[in-house]
Amino acid sequence: MLWIKALHIVFIASWFAGLFYLPRIFVNLAMVAADSQAERDRLLLMARKLYKFMTILAVPALVLGLWLWLGYGIGRGPGQGWMHAKLAIVLLLIGYHHSCGLLLRKFEAGSMQRSHVWFRWFNEVPVLMMLAAVILVVVKPF
Repeated sequence: MLWIKALHIVFIASWFAGLFYLPRIFVNLAMVAADSQAERDRLLLMARKLYKFMTILAVPALVLGLWLWLGYGIGRGPGQGWMHAKLAIVLLLIGYHHSCGLLLRKFEAGSMQRSHVWFRWFNEVPVLMMLAAVILVVVKPF
């Protein structure tokens, strides 16, 4: 079980690295001048590659988490309300990941209307979700 936990943590940390950095690329894309096609193309290439890579990392992170939950019973039984809250955060993170893909497609289509300020706020969402998930797993407040 400890190997599964260790791998789960590694894949979660790796997935989060992408969740932290891709919106930062979006900030830069939103700031690109209209006449700077080369910069825009370079940032889009980086964003596409990162999105694919973080999607690949998310799969084993989620599978290993399910393995710990269902296979080893971690977070199951009475007094395990923290796990329900953590699973809600995981669902929100999957939605956030998906929304990053939708935003990337809008950038690729040239139809993005949001400002770099909006993306700076959007960039903070995974930080708050990670903070909440770590507190739930370590402190187990309920």
